[in-house]
Amino acid sequence: MSAPSSNPIPSAPPSYEETTGINVNYPQPYPVPAPGQKPDGKGMNPPPYMGQPPPASNPVTVQTVYVQQPVVFYDRPVQMCCPSCNQMIVTRLSYDSGALTWLSCGGLCLLGCIAGCCLIPFCVDALKDVDHTCPNCNTLIGSYKRL
Repeated sequence: MSAPSSNPIPSAPPSYEETTGINVNYPQPYPVPAPGQKPDGKGMNPPPYMGQPPPASNPVTVQTVYVQQPVVFYDRPVQMCCPSCNQMIVTRLSYDSGALTWLSCGGLCLLGCIAGCCLIPFCVDALKDVDHTCPNCNTLIGSYKRL
């Protein structure tokens, strides 16, 4: 008969947690090397620059940009910020003869209003194109074309 050995035979292999050394009650976000064990280098700081000074930490400059919504111009004054002088203004309107004015004049001529009645559209602001200007700096801001 052979003598019993001093090492007992385990009944089951060790669990994953026992072999990796991870605490089951509080899992680590990444494996922690055991004392005396050399880490594999993943996730470590890069080596210092050789022959170059370390990069200087420049302060970050933050610039705030205000985006103005596009303004739609009609035949009424508009309150807005002037893009030229950056002042809050209400636009000043001026009326110019446009395509609708000339078409109305031509239509009246075709109907027989030749004696001067065909010139009435040039006196009616509702038939003219509208220009919006700034009252402070007199810059043309936008236009509204009837046709």
